[in-house]
Amino acid sequence: MKMIEQLVNFVIRPPRADYSPSHDLLESEFLLKGRKYQRKDLEVTNKRGQVLQCSHYLPQNLPEDIELPCVIYCHGNSGCRADANEAAIILLPSNVTVFTLDFSGSGLSDGDYVSLGWNEMEDLKAVVTFLRTEKHVSRIGLWGRSMGAVTCLMYGAQDPSIAGMVLDSPFANLFDLMMELVDVYKIRLPKFTVKVAVQYMRRAIQKKAAFDIMDLDSVQVAAKSFIPALFGHATEDLFIQPHHSDLIFKAYAGDKNIIKFEGDHNSPRPQFYYDSITIFFYNVLRPPDEPVAPEAPDTVYFDTDGLEMDDDVDESVLYEIMGAERPAHGTPQTPTSTSSGPRQDGLAAETTEEALNQTRSRWQMTRVEVPVNTSNSQDDLSELLRGDLSADALEGSSSSALSENGENGNYRDDFARYRASRGHSDSWDRQLSNGVSRDSSGLVSPRTEDSFAHFPSNRDDEERMVMEAIAASLQDLEVKAAEQKEAAEVVSSPAEDTVGETSKEDSQDTAGATSKEDSSLPQRTRFSFFRGMGSRKSSSR
Repeated sequence: MKMIEQLVNFVIRPPRADYSPSHDLLESEFLLKGRKYQRKDLEVTNKRGQVLQCSHYLPQNLPEDIELPCVIYCHGNSGCRADANEAAIILLPSNVTVFTLDFSGSGLSDGDYVSLGWNEMEDLKAVVTFLRTEKHVSRIGLWGRSMGAVTCLMYGAQDPSIAGMVLDSPFANLFDLMMELVDVYKIRLPKFTVKVAVQYMRRAIQKKAAFDIMDLDSVQVAAKSFIPALFGHATEDLFIQPHHSDLIFKAYAGDKNIIKFEGDHNSPRPQFYYDSITIFFYNVLRPPDEPVAPEAPDTVYFDTDGLEMDDDVDESVLYEIMGAERPAHGTPQTPTSTSSGPRQDGLAAETTEEALNQTRSRWQMTRVEVPVNTSNSQDDLSELLRGDLSADALEGSSSSALSENGENGNYRDDFARYRASRGHSDSWDRQLSNGVSRDSSGLVSPRTEDSFAHFPSNRDDEERMVMEAIAASLQDLEVKAAEQKEAAEVVSSPAEDTVGETSKEDSQDTAGATSKEDSSLPQRTRFSFFRGMGSRKSSSR
């Protein structure tokens, strides 16, 4: 089931960022607005014993008696700590240090899977605990993007000591996001197989990455958080649509503000948004007003004192030649090192915009893509509807699910808890009403009566669900066959209005008899399928 496996991997094993700290992070020492800063690399271990690769950007030669606030930058599901380059450039001139990390399962840190905020929350807790012991750190803020924003939300609800959070493009609920992606990216899962696919994905993710997709609900935790928060979202974001931030913002209990800007999920953020972030963190973190980073001495490229020149030498030409020998102001030099050595080009910028352009030329913010090839959807559908599905075809479901959840399972209890926490009824349409477009072909969106109230709690329920799915598919085939037959009759009988009443009655009787004969085939197919399922169930017992 290649397509379903791709969706599972998109959640827990997206493309892992491949980068070189010596080339893709800011330098170990660099200049910004005429002042000296440094990058300190270190390791932090989470509670599962996994080593997280981290970096801390701060002024050089910081005096022992000075404490500065720190913002922890949290990257997206395919990202790494290099994504924090822009955050460092934005905040360092305001006397705010920046700490960043590769979450477990991301970048160069330990771990095989990401969990879109669930285990990352524990990674963030380990980093906050570490910073609490640092003598140079005062208040702590959080800045997250996409998965990182959800991580900040979930952790912030547990730690009210966080001074403030910037939340860029968080998703409201992982289940709703997955259902929207099926629709937005035209993943051809017919509506009668959606519950089977979700069942497979949920159990496979739980078995591999040890978390339940139903537990990732940002709206629920937003109602418990009172930390000042600044939300940001791109208006053309199709991956995590803007209404996700709207839902979280509406439920958020603390002081809050929201900014919308042009672009999509992966677009560079505009300068006015970064200016708003700077002001927000200045207000909540209260850094010192006086510059702390040491000033860089004026660079002297050439010393012309005492230089004797002939009378016929044009000084303007000489200075033009000297200017050509040195790099243009604010332009990085060509790297002269290999991947194993330190980079020699320096970040020396007088303005924030100039520094952002320089760092973007070295490292582009990690993009998030949906790696789904829909060409195999028909094969996946056939496998989903095979008769052996109810036994052990779905990894993590049926018998394996019973062993994990007890003899009777706990699917129904989980969904009851989930619906109650979200305030939803049993209708899927209501759960998917927030910003979900529906395909005119009727794919993806389940019918109102297809409720999770009948989500399987044991093997018998799962077999019943599969039989209902097959019955629905055969009904759709009947409707399609009838429409094709009617279209064919219209084409073959263009002069139908000239037929007499007797002929019409005869043709109607003939059509009725033909329709009954045509419908007997799918009926026999259903009866045969149900008898096969019943015999398998009896033999298994």
